[in-house]
Amino acid sequence: MNPIKKESKWMKIRKGRKTMDKIIGTIAQELGVKNSQVENTIKLIDEGNTIPFIARYRKEVTGGLSDETLRELGERLAYLRNLEQRKEEVIKSIDEQGKLTDEILQAVAIAKTLAEVEDIYRPYKQKKKTRATVAKAKGLEPLANIILEQKETTDITEIAKEYVNIEKLSEEDKKNKDKVVATAEDAIQGALDIIAEIISDNAKYRKEIKRLLIREGSVVTKASNAEEKSNYEMYYEYQEALKYIPSHRILAINRGEKEGFLKVSLEKPEEKILKYIERDIIKGETQFTKMLQDTILDSFKRLIEPSIDREIRSDLTEKAEEKAIKVFGKNSKQLLLGAPIKGKTVMGFDPAYRTGCKIAVIDETGKVLDYTTVYPTEPQNDVEGAKKELLKLIEKDKIDMIAIGNGTASRESEMFVADMIKEASRPVHYVIVSEAGASVYSASKLATEEYPDINVSIRGAISIARRLQDPLAELVKIDPKAIGVGQYQHDVNQKRLSESLTAVVEDSVNKVGVDVNTATPSLLAYVSGINKTIAKNIVKYRDENGKLKNRKQLLKVPKLGKVAFEQCAGFLRILDGDNPLEITAVHPESYEATEKLLETIGFDKKELKEKEKLQELRTKLKSINVEEMSKQLNIGEMTLSDIIEELSKPGRDPREDMPKPILRNDVLKLEDLKEGMVLTGTVRNVIDFGAFVDIGVKHDGLVHISEMSDKFIKNPSDLVSVGDIVKVKVIKIDKERQKVGLSMKV
Repeated sequence: MNPIKKESKWMKIRKGRKTMDKIIGTIAQELGVKNSQVENTIKLIDEGNTIPFIARYRKEVTGGLSDETLRELGERLAYLRNLEQRKEEVIKSIDEQGKLTDEILQAVAIAKTLAEVEDIYRPYKQKKKTRATVAKAKGLEPLANIILEQKETTDITEIAKEYVNIEKLSEEDKKNKDKVVATAEDAIQGALDIIAEIISDNAKYRKEIKRLLIREGSVVTKASNAEEKSNYEMYYEYQEALKYIPSHRILAINRGEKEGFLKVSLEKPEEKILKYIERDIIKGETQFTKMLQDTILDSFKRLIEPSIDREIRSDLTEKAEEKAIKVFGKNSKQLLLGAPIKGKTVMGFDPAYRTGCKIAVIDETGKVLDYTTVYPTEPQNDVEGAKKELLKLIEKDKIDMIAIGNGTASRESEMFVADMIKEASRPVHYVIVSEAGASVYSASKLATEEYPDINVSIRGAISIARRLQDPLAELVKIDPKAIGVGQYQHDVNQKRLSESLTAVVEDSVNKVGVDVNTATPSLLAYVSGINKTIAKNIVKYRDENGKLKNRKQLLKVPKLGKVAFEQCAGFLRILDGDNPLEITAVHPESYEATEKLLETIGFDKKELKEKEKLQELRTKLKSINVEEMSKQLNIGEMTLSDIIEELSKPGRDPREDMPKPILRNDVLKLEDLKEGMVLTGTVRNVIDFGAFVDIGVKHDGLVHISEMSDKFIKNPSDLVSVGDIVKVKVIKIDKERQKVGLSMKV
């Protein structure tokens, strides 16, 4: 082997290792974890392991990093790898131009963001036609250098005359303005255009200007038409410092601008910026001082300011969107993990006016028993007819609960239901259920496959009923973006939102676990290691061969190989199979250790299904010394702790710990509310500035962040989550705008 090539290859390996060490160190510092944790996690990710699998079954390797931390780690890894790749591309491009210096190498090496790298690369990019490129083509770059050096004592006009070329050009070229330098003044102006672009492209200047703008600048908004009424009236004459403006206001201002109600600008410390550039460029009082001052101003106004403004607003928007997406994610997770209502027959009630309220009755297994349409709302107002029909269904199908969608005509429907159930022959409660995405689902291909013979309008009512029975199993059927818990959902980057919410759904599904013998392909597709094709294949295998009796049977499913099995097995439950361990989240790789553990404490695994034996098991498990037992079984302490936890509650749904929905049998109208009234409500949405709480009236009340606690609250999500049951006091009633102000300081 050629020794030079061998050295080159070795140097490349060393460089790659150095880059990776840098990435590992950066992520570890940002997340506040050890380098070893990051390095081990990266290795697992690169091997193709999913985040849910790593989070649940590789705790020893990662040091117990949570799924949220692992996802953040994965995102930063992708960004930093992309950053390093871009650095290499930029260095290569500048080097090919013969302009690479040690200074540029150093600047690129220490750059922490893609924006910084692009600023460094800016002067070396191939540019479209600009005033500066035209001037360079005319040969005016040497004149620009003379002006920048500021050493020449000869009158610059005399020097500039040497660059006048009109007499030297052909008649044809004289017609082309891009080639002609007609006068000394034209030559000087062209040279100054080159200098203006040099100033604009200077990475150091741009970095400092951005810093000054963020530190001292502000957002200024004005009305496009001050007489026009809109939701953005508070921004018709508004100003706020960039360093303090919250993300929800950035998104609100962006929307107001997009809809044509607002004009937005950035106010900046212009004088300070100009003085900063002048100090760096101007070298004392010379014949060039005034023209350089004017050129700096021109560069700032014409070139720097518009691009910097775009970049700053883009950065602010990106950060605001990321925060909003995190809010969506957290709220969605709480909604997905809402407590299921098991063992109940549910009537789904999809409210409407003209087209009638769609009704679907679902038994405790999710099977459709009945469906109909009633017209208790405007314009028909057939209250008595609707009441008679629904009471008959309540009696016939032994309905326990009514799930009312929270959309159009919801509260009118609620008033009707509250009155109707008073006449029912059996005790019936109702719950208001989020119907976000129900209409999307009802018209989907999936809904058509599930209910080919049922009208599209009825499918929405089925979805509403099933959401009460099992929120997770039903909500996975719709696009995560349609779940609708957050703010400015349609204004953020839709690709990032979709990625984030898909990750939330994956984490939620894998946290709960899935009954492999009853799960739909929609639910199975979110299980670690399973894609849509494999999910359909599992259901097909199940239909053809009957219920799976053990996890090993999964290996017979087409396209579900050993790798996919490793990733998914622990998250799939077999409730009445051959092995009682398979009702738990214990992974097959830990069966041997688990059986030894049970043997050690004198417990037969078959007894896991005997409820009367479980208390005895829990008592025995509590007495285990985890440190000693882990050595005895040759298994990690974290893994052992998880096994013990699973054995303590085999087959138990973790959602049982979540707040149960408030069951109602009455309803309040806005007119019934009085200031000072204390009520119990359900948190429906958590946003930057507070939380919306369902207290039983038509519109959810707002608990502003200032009314959430006597203590300082930085973020409402630190205190409440979607689905939480809270006590609130009515502090303000705006009947005209149908708004209710609430306080949690009860």
